[in-house]
Amino acid sequence: QVRLVESGGGLVQPGGSLRLSCAASGSIFSISTMGWYRQAPGKQRELVASITTGGNTNYALSVKGRFAISRDNANTVYLQMNTLKPEDTAIYYCNARKLGDNYWGQGTQVTVSS
Repeated sequence: QVRLVESGGGLVQPGGSLRLSCAASGSIFSISTMGWYRQAPGKQRELVASITTGGNTNYALSVKGRFAISRDNANTVYLQMNTLKPEDTAIYYCNARKLGDNYWGQGTQVTVSS
């Protein structure tokens, strides 16, 4: 089993920045891609950004140029969010893939509002 714990969410004004962190623990051997998803009220969960063990990244068009995903080892992934917009408001979930299985964190709320 893989356990994912997110941190770093909160309330921020439009144009502001936040940094999310996700730490993986447990059976972390063979974790491959890690990423961030988000789900706004009344909407489906969507991919925000992902990063492979080799450092290849993928971003949703809506966040390209504003968000940056990084990974410092097999255990921890970050999401730097800049120039935040009200439409970025959502619960953000960390995801890890391991041998065909998906693991999820509990989610962290990000609210962008003045």
